[in-house]
Amino acid sequence: MTEYMERLSAVIEDQIGPNAIQVDIEGRYPKANIEALRAAGLLSLISSQDVGGGGGAIREATDVVRELAKYCASTAMITCMHYAATAVIESTATLDTVRRAIAENRHVTTLAFSEAGSRSHFWAPVSSARRSSTDSDVVELDAMKSWVTGAGSSDSFVWSSKPLQADGPSSLWFVPSNIEGLDIQREFDGLGLRGNGSVPVRATHARIPLSNLLGGDGSGFDLMMGVVLPFFNLMSASMSVGLMDSCVAQTAVHLKATRLEHLDNTLADNPVNRLHLGRARVKTDAVAALVRSAVDAVESAAPDAMVYVLESKALAADTAIEVTDLCMRVAGGAAFRKELGVERSFRDARAAAVMAPTSDILYDFVGKATCGLPLF
Repeated sequence: MTEYMERLSAVIEDQIGPNAIQVDIEGRYPKANIEALRAAGLLSLISSQDVGGGGGAIREATDVVRELAKYCASTAMITCMHYAATAVIESTATLDTVRRAIAENRHVTTLAFSEAGSRSHFWAPVSSARRSSTDSDVVELDAMKSWVTGAGSSDSFVWSSKPLQADGPSSLWFVPSNIEGLDIQREFDGLGLRGNGSVPVRATHARIPLSNLLGGDGSGFDLMMGVVLPFFNLMSASMSVGLMDSCVAQTAVHLKATRLEHLDNTLADNPVNRLHLGRARVKTDAVAALVRSAVDAVESAAPDAMVYVLESKALAADTAIEVTDLCMRVAGGAAFRKELGVERSFRDARAAAVMAPTSDILYDFVGKATCGLPLF
């Protein structure tokens, strides 16, 4: 086990695992979990070593998110968004004060891409960014962001808008969460990922320095496709794998421990139960193998890396729905009880398929790539 995974294992054992059921029941942001990750130095995992960070990249991020998802998918989702936003900030390497704060585990950030006007088409924001009429070095943001993970508890957002003047669909900005003009809703009551704190954020003439532009004006699309998409898709796929890992393991424990006294055997002695659980295990391992291949392809800049990135999230999301459904079926009525954990994995697994880029959009992208057509 690598050193950072050893640190993570300790945090999971001491804090995240014992806290998971309560986070789900109460639907609350897992502040204590994030503080434990902060104390263990894991929020800085992919920050550059030049500013004191861990120097990790996409492999380390996917490892952490997969392991977290086995115990608390809400914490995994928050960590996923923090790493994705950090990757953008690191890629531009312009905001050294912010980079150092993240590297010192003092700063939690997140993505603010999805909007009511363009919904799951995250690459095409309809929100605006305009130079202030009173100060040319200040930009005013106006937007209705529909879902921002951990919005009420994050220190900043990596924020998308239409460009100021340049061609292209978008620009990206570093936006502190405490500035005037941001209205952050505080409650989230969802089917799954109930502690991830994903709420709408409205910007009304929210003022930030022009120097908070991440990359050049109009470069947002390139950053989304070149940085965010690989990180987010592969972390999302890893979350789905982690949920499947957990669900299959919990179901196996239940089958081995539950006896049919009149037959003097366990549920695991039933070949039909084993068949369904075996299918679930095979599907989980197949997706995990694809995700590993995708990470390898990204790291080696392989020509087919983007196709693997697109395939991974789509297949992982849909397979997680199938696997957790199988586990609910095999575990029977006991799976409906929260203490077994199967029904929580079943609910949490539903999010990835509808989270942008949705499975439907990803399959279309893969189809375009297969036909040699441009994705956009």
